[in-house]
This record gives sequence, structure tokens and C-alpha cells, in this order.
Amino acid sequence: MKKILALVCSVLLISVLAACSGNDSASGNSGDEESDSNGESKVIKAGIGLNQDHPQYKGLLKFKEIVEEKTDGAITVDTYHSGQLGDDRSMMEALQLGTQEVVIPSTAPVANFVKEFSVFDIPFLFPNEEVADKVLAGETAQGLLTKLEDQNLVGLAYWENGFRDLTNSKRAVASMEDMEGLKIRTMENDLHLDAFKKLGANPTPMAFTELFTALQQGTVDGQENPYATIYLQKFYEVQNHVSNTHHIYSPFVFMMSKQFYDGLSEEQQTIVREAAVEAGEHERKLNREANAKYLEDLQEEGMTYTEITPEARQEMVDAVQPVIDDYKSKIGEDTVDAIYKEIEEAK
Repeated sequence: MKKILALVCSVLLISVLAACSGNDSASGNSGDEESDSNGESKVIKAGIGLNQDHPQYKGLLKFKEIVEEKTDGAITVDTYHSGQLGDDRSMMEALQLGTQEVVIPSTAPVANFVKEFSVFDIPFLFPNEEVADKVLAGETAQGLLTKLEDQNLVGLAYWENGFRDLTNSKRAVASMEDMEGLKIRTMENDLHLDAFKKLGANPTPMAFTELFTALQQGTVDGQENPYATIYLQKFYEVQNHVSNTHHIYSPFVFMMSKQFYDGLSEEQQTIVREAAVEAGEHERKLNREANAKYLEDLQEEGMTYTEITPEARQEMVDAVQPVIDDYKSKIGEDTVDAIYKEIEEAK
């Protein structure tokens, strides 16, 4: 009798377990369908090299605000400043690998991936910001953004770093003669290096994250960046002189991992594209206001400001012309000619 009861109990237990298993399976499928329908929140890890007070970071916060609001939180944006995720090049490589989603580098390191971006590193290319705005919104510049896709990157918009100016710890620079022998940190870009050699300086390529220490220790005498960067990175603590060389207008390129971008819906792709453009307009406005203010602040911090005369600047323009001629074929003659044509039209 006991054996019969045990057998009946076993059969009942197996039936119950089977029924439970069937319910779990149905529940699991239902849950998967719900997850696919609603989708998990996608995370954009966005990094820059500049600090949290720079207009670029404030622009990035604007991008975060727009994207999270318009996607109802389906996409969230985590922001990292001050090179927390690495320098520009290493962050671009992280985008290619799909381990980071957004970075906003200057065009100089971008040229290591798409050579035509070197056109924006041609010295004395843009006469003013207004012309730069028109050209960057034009056909040639926008076309360059599409070339990034071959590198597993998606170019969404141009932002602004601004006109780059020279600082150093040795002497006031009012002319090419004053640049002679100065050890100047530049970005890791051959066109920059060759141009500064023609100007008489001794250029030294270096990651931005290493720059303050190099200036402090005298590894280099000076560097070149827009006023906002010079002030917010506190270079005035280790530099005595600033000159408005305005030798290069430097755009930022807002780019996203193609792997991540391709995984977005069409609606989400539109949102991130429009957000990059809108946040860029916000960043550009803040940047121009900041650069005007920070030049005054640099002088208040004790830096000596030297104005470059039109004659002295023309001497610099003439000195670097052979470099421009040499790099034209390396960059791509069609690209260079098209940009110069659009500059003339924009004027």
C-alpha cells in the first residue's frame, strides 16, 4: 500500500512540476516579447578631453538633455570630461571598437583616420568665424563627415574649438623672429608640425592630457589653443605670454560609434543627429562669448598679451605657403580647392 501511495505521489509531483515548467516558459516568452517591444535603455558614453567648465562640455550636457528628453529616457547619455576616457585618438579607437559611443575631437587627430580632414589644419585658412560657419555647413565639409563611416565612425556635426593662439613661458611673440627656437607643443598632426617648423619654432607633438605637466616641467616652452582652453586648463599658471596668432581655426567633430548608431531606430538616429546640431549651435555661442571674456581673464592672471600686426601675420602666411602647397596633394587637391572656393564665396 505504501508503495502504491508513493507511486501516486510521484506521478502527481511530476505533473505539477511539468505544469509549473510550462507556466514559466510561457511567462518567459511573454517577458521577452515585452522587453523587445519596450526595449532596454541604451547608454551613450560620451567623452571629451577638456574640463567641465569648457563650453564643449556644456554643449555635451545640452546634447544629453535633448536626447534624453526626446527619447523619453530610452537613450541616456553619460558624460566624461578632462580626458577621463583617454585622449582624442584613443577615444576614437574606442568608438571603432564599440566600447564608447561619442567623442568630439578637433580635426587634427581626425585626419589620422580620414586624411581630407587635414584641410581644416591649413594655417590661416579662415579669415573669421562667420566664414567658417558657412563653409562648415557647406557641401564639402558635410561630405567629409560621411567619409568617417568607412572608419566605423559616424560624423554628426561640427562644433567649435575656435581660433588657436600661441602661449609660451620665454618671451613675447610679435613676429616670426620671436618664435625662433621655441619648443611648442602641437597636436599629433604632420601639417601642424611642418607649419611650425617653417615659422621657426621647434614643434613637439604631445597628447593634450600630458600638456600641463610638460609646460610646468619645461619639457616644452609653449602651446597653442583657443583662449577658453588656455584659461580653463589654467595654463596661465605655467605660461607668461599670449599672442593672438590666430594661426588655425579649429573645428570639433561630433562623432558616434557606427556600431551603436546602426543599432538605433530611424527615429532615434534622427534625434541624435538633430541633437548634435542643436547642441553644437549652443556650444558655438557659448564658446565665442567665453573666448572674448577669457582673454581679459588671462591678462588679469598676469599673462602679457601681444597683438600680431597684419604685416607680421602676412609674413607668417607667406612662410607657411610652401607647406600648404606640399600638403595639397596629400590632403586631396579636389578637397582643398573646393574649400578655398567656398571660402571665397562665403566672404
